[in-house]
Amino acid sequence: MVDYIHALLQSWGLTMGNTELAATLVAVIALLLLASVANLVARNLLLRVVKKVVSKTKGQWDDALLQHKFFDRLAQVAPALVIYLLIPDTLGKYVLAAEITEKAAVLYMLFVAALAVDSLLNAAQQVYRTLDIAKSMPITGFLQVFKIVAYALTLILAISVLLGKSPGGILAGLGAMSAVTMLVFKDAILGFVAGLQISANRMVAAGDWIEVPSYGIDGDVMAVGLTTVKIRNFDNTISMLPTHALITGTFKNWRGMSESGGRRIKRSISLDLNSVRFCDETMLDRFGKISLLKEYLERKKSDIAKHNSDLKRDPATLINGRHLTNLGTFRAYIEAYLHNHAEISKDLTFLVRQMAPGETGVPIQIYVFSTDKRWVQYEAIQADIFDHLLSVAPEFELRVFQSPSGADLQAVIKS
Repeated sequence: MVDYIHALLQSWGLTMGNTELAATLVAVIALLLLASVANLVARNLLLRVVKKVVSKTKGQWDDALLQHKFFDRLAQVAPALVIYLLIPDTLGKYVLAAEITEKAAVLYMLFVAALAVDSLLNAAQQVYRTLDIAKSMPITGFLQVFKIVAYALTLILAISVLLGKSPGGILAGLGAMSAVTMLVFKDAILGFVAGLQISANRMVAAGDWIEVPSYGIDGDVMAVGLTTVKIRNFDNTISMLPTHALITGTFKNWRGMSESGGRRIKRSISLDLNSVRFCDETMLDRFGKISLLKEYLERKKSDIAKHNSDLKRDPATLINGRHLTNLGTFRAYIEAYLHNHAEISKDLTFLVRQMAPGETGVPIQIYVFSTDKRWVQYEAIQADIFDHLLSVAPEFELRVFQSPSGADLQAVIKS
């Protein structure tokens, strides 16, 4: 290019000394114009065509690439590529200037390429989040590692371009600094290893409810990153937990409960041992008026009468045979009440059991599952059940146990 312009200027009558500098200046101006044209064509013409094509397709990939400006990054390479290809002919007479400009163009293209890779990975993450597997196997940590590798390679290549040395030699020098590198990137390395284990074992994913008692964390996972896990606690505070802490420590993930058919209710009522007794006819008549107990009482009376008759027991003396107790009848009432509860699952574990008596009385434990797993609704269901059971216990002449309070002591003193 410069030789052609130089010859043209000489034909116009310019002297040898003037034409060389003038030809170089004209060539530089022409190069800048060509780079500007390449930029305009790439950004205004090609990008418009790409956007029109993307708008007509039904795929998600091209939309994600466009949204994260992947094609914009590629278009930015055009002017630098033109300068890199034509600079030897433009500044051939000025070696130092040509070398500096050429390296600047290469560095610019490397930087833009790194941004393009970043955009590509962001688009991949956006598309991946639309898949069902994304809920159980996040890839944020992997993508962050790829980004670090991409920027690290870009930095190494940039240094090799500036120093005029091969990337292999620079990598060999970095190998000698591996100890320092391990120290500097300790969290990133631990997070990467933890991320592999978390993803492979599907331990934590965005949207999971987790509890980490050692860190005082209780909330929903917002994002699983390379070095940190972002969690929104139920008081709307945001906690950042080191990713490797999920591997080295203990935590509870409520995902299993969320994916199951119900949420467990496990709670006990402690009854005063002194209030437990055999049922007399008056009690049985009163219990018979409870609709939930009619079938149970008829069946149990028949079984007990047959048992005592077969063994020739005298029912007049209670200790000689089998008899109903107010505690057993209350337990049967609880089972019938829960079986008729619309929001208690009948397909999952359903258990009402008597625990070992102790210093706090005899506990009756309820182990069932609520069909509504939402926290507020779950607590309301559980509270309603125990409100009812605590209120109905005196109907069976049972006293709920509680440690003596100030009011109890005052009543004893007054009496």
